[in-house]
Amino acid sequence: MMMQEEAAVAFSPLTQCYGGSSFAAHMLWLIPALPIIAAGAIALLKQPRRKTSATLAIGSLSFSLLLSLVAFGQVLMDWAYGDYGSRETVNLTWFQVGAIHVDLGWVLDPLSAIMLVMVSFVGLLIFIYSTGYMAHDENYTRFFCFLSLFAGAMLGVVISNSLLLLFMCWELVGLTSYLLIGFWYQKPSAAAAAKKAFLTTRVGDIFFLLGMVWLFAQTGTLLFYNNGGGSMEHVALSALLAQPAALGLTAAGAIGLLIFAGAAGKSGQLPLHVWLPDAMEGPTPVSALIHAATMVAAGVYLIARVYPLMQAGALAGGTTTALTVVTWVGASTAVFAALIAVAQNDIKRILAYSTVSQLGYMMAGLGMGGVAVGMFHLITHAFFKALLFMGAGSVIHGCHEEQDIRRMGGLKADMPLTFITYSIGMLALCGFPIFFSGFWSKDGILEAAQHWSVAKAPFYMLVFGALLTAFYMTRQVAYVFFDHWRGHKPAHESPAVMTVPLAILAFFAITLGALGTPVWPWFRAFLDGRAAGFDLHGFAEPGLLALMTTSTLVVFLGLGVGWRLYGNKSTRPEAKDALENAVPWVWAVLRDRFYVDELYGVTVIAFYAWWGRVADWLDRHVWGGAVTGVAWSFGLWARLSRFLDTNVVDGSFDKGCEELSAGGGLLSRVQSGRVQAYLRILALAVVALAAVLIWSARP
Repeated sequence: MMMQEEAAVAFSPLTQCYGGSSFAAHMLWLIPALPIIAAGAIALLKQPRRKTSATLAIGSLSFSLLLSLVAFGQVLMDWAYGDYGSRETVNLTWFQVGAIHVDLGWVLDPLSAIMLVMVSFVGLLIFIYSTGYMAHDENYTRFFCFLSLFAGAMLGVVISNSLLLLFMCWELVGLTSYLLIGFWYQKPSAAAAAKKAFLTTRVGDIFFLLGMVWLFAQTGTLLFYNNGGGSMEHVALSALLAQPAALGLTAAGAIGLLIFAGAAGKSGQLPLHVWLPDAMEGPTPVSALIHAATMVAAGVYLIARVYPLMQAGALAGGTTTALTVVTWVGASTAVFAALIAVAQNDIKRILAYSTVSQLGYMMAGLGMGGVAVGMFHLITHAFFKALLFMGAGSVIHGCHEEQDIRRMGGLKADMPLTFITYSIGMLALCGFPIFFSGFWSKDGILEAAQHWSVAKAPFYMLVFGALLTAFYMTRQVAYVFFDHWRGHKPAHESPAVMTVPLAILAFFAITLGALGTPVWPWFRAFLDGRAAGFDLHGFAEPGLLALMTTSTLVVFLGLGVGWRLYGNKSTRPEAKDALENAVPWVWAVLRDRFYVDELYGVTVIAFYAWWGRVADWLDRHVWGGAVTGVAWSFGLWARLSRFLDTNVVDGSFDKGCEELSAGGGLLSRVQSGRVQAYLRILALAVVALAAVLIWSARP
């Protein structure tokens, strides 16, 4: 197989040993391969092999984490030595037809390195947590098979240097999400949610595929980077900018929008968000993995990976049509989902809409502030949202599978470890000032929105979204952990195998913010490819302190209003919500998710149901009738052929045979074998011959 290799010059001995590409870059493919191989091995195990399946899954992802840390260390070493734009790729030709060759490859750069560590580390904690949460499930072995395949597919998305390889892994993520969301397939709601997720994300994937085909047709390659010949490099981007498309867009802008449609499907952006809350029908570890480290993060990561295409043609400090669309869709999704979360009562569904909202923040951050702004919130969110989902799973486990927050209460006394860690995740999500990572990553997005030259509306939308986030999370925590117990059975704390991962995630939910403060903006510098240092004057940036003050006041306002309405209020499970009593019609609209599912039901779904009936009628009466007519005509011809064969062909043949048989019978009597008879016949013949001769000789 023909190999093509590219590597930026790095200053480590490993780079020199491998002819320009480091050991970490060459071994990068093992990171997704190990969990995928483990999934294949688990698939061959018998169902009772619970310990073996968990060991294979956790062990493979542990090795993937180790290799991810090696890869991250390689990039970090290059960065420390001043090679800020370090990028190493290993490309290979998959197949070739004439002059056209299709290449695959993987890339090691700051973006992929930091994502690899996050996905493998958070995924490993979820795997360990799952051993406790799924301990009594009869399909334990099958669960870890799917879980391992899911993690491997996401890691494949992260390392891809080819849009085609990324798309392959992308689709594998979609398949495994279908298998995991519908894991309890005996529940009709779980089976329906799995189908809904699969079909909805396929809508976005169709546009993604169209964009990928268009990109290949224009550039002749789907590699991102290839010694200047990749689709994300200057030559290809210049050609795309020179090619007009439609509606005033260049080919670069049109392809960028098509790819964004795929990202919107995976990351639950309007209007393709409807699958994501229903994904809660899967086991809670699946919810944590999908909503924190893997599937929904794939869409945001895709936009970050193709950011040169999205930004192509922008003037200095400006924007493009593609990035403008990303911004508006992200900001709208952030507010839309946060409003719905206010009126939900399922503990996991609240977090699901929260995830949709936070993904909107990430998209808006990419659109207005660049890769580092959006990705920093993705990384911090992965930790505190995984913490919240796993904490919700701990609550559900301790409350005997109860998920309605109105039937909980007072759990801070019964589940103290879960309460403490959940509170840390909640404050990080709300953006509680200074001490929590969500504050710094969210404020980075708000700062970018404040300075966005196109419009100010996204800034106000995102500020309002932050207010709503603090409000609905306070409502949830008040219902679940305060007041009195409203359930039927006493609650209990979860085992250590579930609470220890919560504690680890809580630690990172606090400390990760230190990587993105104005004093030490390490994360942004690392991804932007520049040096980072401590600068105590970072807070002196114009408008920054005012923004931080505004953000802090908004968070406190949301927390205060939420606590005022729900804090330590004695309520019965059947009692109306405080907000429902105040504005019942608003509550109804938010509770029913703005009727988007119903709208799809009477439009898109109704249209396809009607078209299905039309297709059925056509199949039965047109195509089926045509097939029946053809079958009848051939049946008639067969009957005619049988008649002709029986009465004409066979009759003539039989008559000839009868005549021949009769003639043979006559001859058989002549051929008696008696010489006397033969002499008589001969004598008669001679007499007859003589008579003829005499008659003919007569004058």
